[in-house]
Amino acid sequence: MSLRICIGGATGWTGKALVAGVIAAADLSLSGAVARKSAGQDAGLLAGQDSLGLAVAASVEAALKAEPTDVYIDYTHPSAVKANVLKALDLGVPAVIGTSGLAAADYDEIANVADRQGLGVVASGNFSITASLLTRFSLLAAQHVPDYEIIDYAKATKPDVPSGTARELAERMGAIQKSIPGHPIDQIIGPRETRGADIGGGRVHAVRLPSYVLAVETIFGKDGERLTIRHDAGTSAGPYVAGTLLAARRVVALKGLVRGLDNLLFGPLPA
Repeated sequence: MSLRICIGGATGWTGKALVAGVIAAADLSLSGAVARKSAGQDAGLLAGQDSLGLAVAASVEAALKAEPTDVYIDYTHPSAVKANVLKALDLGVPAVIGTSGLAAADYDEIANVADRQGLGVVASGNFSITASLLTRFSLLAAQHVPDYEIIDYAKATKPDVPSGTARELAERMGAIQKSIPGHPIDQIIGPRETRGADIGGGRVHAVRLPSYVLAVETIFGKDGERLTIRHDAGTSAGPYVAGTLLAARRVVALKGLVRGLDNLLFGPLPA
């Protein structure tokens, strides 16, 4: 029996690619699609595929109540994702979160509900396999080099700052050891904003310009040496599909929140 997948944000850039990925996978089937502005239209046709005879729903609740579903995947707007995932958990459906923009407190709430329901949630600011390697390498480096900063690049019109990739990375690196500026921020001369933002203990600088899709760079400094780790995304949503569907296949066997594709792939960081 195939794993039944409902996709929130099914008409978006990644959502369309996910619909196509689910259709192409022998072990998956599309049980629902959510996109408020396209409600009632055929989910397959909207994704550039053949007609599926499956109407897009206006809400997660409507989609999950219409057809039995094993996993809900969310690639909607940052303002909607938490409510969507909490609704899926309330209805007994585990979730995969690909939407960026959630804060640590949001994930804490989702984790509490997932634990209470005995369901799994996998959340990652970036489901690209190579981006997960950036995360894992950066976390390993943060265990040994305390002086670091993060640069977050994205397109000029991206509404959330920093990106989900950079936010998740900053919070997780900050949990290992906080990025403490060499000169205290409250003592600098000039606008304090130019030194970036403290995101969960990690210091992040966000750049928003045309021609960027998404890039994240971690810079580590020691006396006489530097280490730079960088990931650049291309213009295709393909890299995110593989990681997202991998998470969907595994989340049904989990209980509680796993944050970061690297944790799903490689397990906890070594002490």
